[in-house]
Amino acid sequence: MSILNVLSLMGGLAMFLYGMSAMGEGLERKAGGRLKDLLEKLSSNPFKGFLLGLGVTAVIQSSSATTVMVVGFVNSGVMQLNQAIGIIMGANVGTTVTAWILSLSGIQGDSLLMTLLKPSSFSPILAVIGIVLYMFSKSSGKKDTGTILLGFAILMFGMETMSAAVEPLADIPEFGEILLLFSNPLLGVLAGAVLTGIIQSSSASVGILQALSLTGSVTFGTAIPIILGQNIGTCVTALLSSIGTGKNAKRAAMVHLYFNIIGSTIFLTGYGILSLTAHPAFIHEAIDPAGIAAVHTTFNIVSTAIMLPFSSLLEKLAYKTIKDGPESDQPFELTLLDERIMATPSVAVEQCRRVASMMAEFSIDACRKALTLLDRYDQGVYDEVSELESRVDVLEDKMGTYLLNLGRMSLSQEDSAEVALLLHSIGDLERIGDHALGIAGTAKELTDKKIAFSPLAQKDIMVLRAALTEITGITVNAFTQQDAALAHKVEPLEQVIDILRFQMKERHIDRLQTGECTQQTGFIFSDLITNCQRVSDHCSNLAVSLIRTEVDKLDSHEYLNDIKSGNDAEYTRLFAEYSKKYTLANDGE
Repeated sequence: MSILNVLSLMGGLAMFLYGMSAMGEGLERKAGGRLKDLLEKLSSNPFKGFLLGLGVTAVIQSSSATTVMVVGFVNSGVMQLNQAIGIIMGANVGTTVTAWILSLSGIQGDSLLMTLLKPSSFSPILAVIGIVLYMFSKSSGKKDTGTILLGFAILMFGMETMSAAVEPLADIPEFGEILLLFSNPLLGVLAGAVLTGIIQSSSASVGILQALSLTGSVTFGTAIPIILGQNIGTCVTALLSSIGTGKNAKRAAMVHLYFNIIGSTIFLTGYGILSLTAHPAFIHEAIDPAGIAAVHTTFNIVSTAIMLPFSSLLEKLAYKTIKDGPESDQPFELTLLDERIMATPSVAVEQCRRVASMMAEFSIDACRKALTLLDRYDQGVYDEVSELESRVDVLEDKMGTYLLNLGRMSLSQEDSAEVALLLHSIGDLERIGDHALGIAGTAKELTDKKIAFSPLAQKDIMVLRAALTEITGITVNAFTQQDAALAHKVEPLEQVIDILRFQMKERHIDRLQTGECTQQTGFIFSDLITNCQRVSDHCSNLAVSLIRTEVDKLDSHEYLNDIKSGNDAEYTRLFAEYSKKYTLANDGE
């Protein structure tokens, strides 16, 4: 085997890994919404979790990606450890799909059907179709389909390249002697685990073994221990991803390791007893790619069948290994922004939406608490407002970075639009928190300076407060529920609040002239109503951003100008309704 063969083997492996990654990304984008729906239906029932893990892994073509994602979910509190166990088992079975696809390279026969089933026959056709869809289609769905076809074609071409590179090994006696060493079960398991741990892909290591099997030198007795080791080696990725996580996330990674170690031990023991007592002839027979896929699948299905009913014992074993201790004091909402979840971008986008909804709740809660301080100042409530505002500031910073990193990934059109919406929204939510602290600061200043607004000013403020409470309530509900119809109710109320602020400033000037208000309270009064009006402005921004996701190519300025010009009957009706509801009393003139 020359240096050129070695380079061809490495090049084939590179194409294999890239093709699998591209195909997985395309499949994930196509099924992104379905993955989110599956996760929403997640049950603590281990069998349902098993089906979920199987389905997700079959889609994204990587058990490592699924388990890393599960570690992230457990770390963020989205998923409990007992829910994760079934998914991890399902992922091990789901990854066997790749081995069956690769087994096509071992098809023999000269008939037309057999020829067409060979990857060397259909891969170029898929590549041509894929590149046409990817380069010339404007539909994101068709582009994703093109990516899937191209990824599959590259994967199969990589497999063919690896097979061709190792073909000369069939004529080298020393190669057969090396393979005989791996007939020793312990050495075979170790070799499979080390190889998979290095390249961090059981699918790729199985693919290499399938390529070697085409030389005719690999027997069942050699392949079985190596396949068992490959299942143990794939745990390295999840173990590495658990570094720096919470206790439960580490336990999830340990469950993955224990499942494969216990399964391999049981399978290896049964295999050893069978080979020593029955001396089956097939052990010394050459194995082909389909045989490797069959062994791989059988091992994972048998292991799951044995251990799924005892998943609670695996959980207890993980708890005994990773004992309880002091947890991180990191706020819960920050744990949701786990980079491991980016392995499945559609789920990461959903997590960002969840954190943004929390951020909206914090901002609006801060605003409402701040308004109560105008009735009776309470230092404890002021501190709560300040803490909420700080949490929102931290979230805005973390979310911004997370979303920018997520935006650089390969996203579906829907997820890309969601990321853009969230990037626009978090700035408005952060500003609402700032203005809430400003309102609380007004209440604190009034208390510290032992001054108060005039009774007429207080009546005006009550009207503005009521309008602000309603608009923030509508906005947070529309945002958290992604309800564009509800968002349409924000703009007419925002316009009413703008008018209220203008009227309140005019009435305040009148009171200054008559001596009912002092200049000192005037500055404080002006700051208060400005903060309130700015909150409503940001509510309007949030609502318009949400409406834009429902209407393609909606221009914000054109939309606002259009509805305010009287061309929208619903806006006109709501504006009249809110104007009547929030009217300043005549005795304030």
